[in-house]
Amino acid sequence: MCGICGVLNKDLVQEVSNDLLKAMTDVIRHRGPDDEGTFLDRNVGLGIRRLSVIDPEGGMQPQQTEDGRHHIVFNGEIYNYPELRRASENRGHRFRSKSDTETVLHLYEDRGADCVLPLNGMFAFAVYDAADRTLMLARDRLGIKPLYYADTGRSFVFASEIKALLVHPDVSREIDPTALDQFLAYKYIPGPRTIFKGIRKLPPGHILIWKSGRFDVRSYWKLSFAAGLPKSDEEVAEELMGRIRNAVRMQMISDVPLGAFLSGGIDSSLIVALMQEVSSQPVKTF
Repeated sequence: MCGICGVLNKDLVQEVSNDLLKAMTDVIRHRGPDDEGTFLDRNVGLGIRRLSVIDPEGGMQPQQTEDGRHHIVFNGEIYNYPELRRASENRGHRFRSKSDTETVLHLYEDRGADCVLPLNGMFAFAVYDAADRTLMLARDRLGIKPLYYADTGRSFVFASEIKALLVHPDVSREIDPTALDQFLAYKYIPGPRTIFKGIRKLPPGHILIWKSGRFDVRSYWKLSFAAGLPKSDEEVAEELMGRIRNAVRMQMISDVPLGAFLSGGIDSSLIVALMQEVSSQPVKTF
């Protein structure tokens, strides 16, 4: 888990304060106690609190491409990044780290907003293009990683948690009465609303493009309910086990020790059993 944030002032000559970015990252320090970093480019600023999982020494953020044009802050993990990295290297990209973050950055270089399409993982990230002064925010297909944003009129602000947005002096704390009604009725607030009138959630499976002081939110993925070929119960069970086993195997890529939470239910017990299948050491459980 990491925490990201950013500020984009619509006035090109209004520089983003590093003290403001530092204050925004400080309130989400619990998301990333291992490292912190900021990037400033006149009216644009990006911040990160990092929890080091892959390439703890070389994966510091923000990261940038070789030419200094593209910059990224990333929260999450890309499970198929080894294959994506090899493909990027075959296209001529040179890597300075072993992190999955840099793999996403080079994908953006090659494919722009379509960089999200081949990603298998959980993520919320921001890529800034310093040449055309464009920002892209992206959130994973099921919304495992959170991402919030606010347009104050003078600035566009985003962060992994609402409390970081509220550090910005222009972000309103006005309550959204419709959201309050939804919370009392449903015990949660459906996106893209939040409890605050001026703050929104980026929906799962969506990207946001910011340019020239304006932003556009668009979907890049929707769950398909198209009927497949009929299968027997045995075939369905076999395919389900194969998919779970493959998902567990991919998610065990890490440069730090792994563990698992046991709740006493079938799902967590199954995951730990499959983890032990591919682990040379006893799996630590909690």
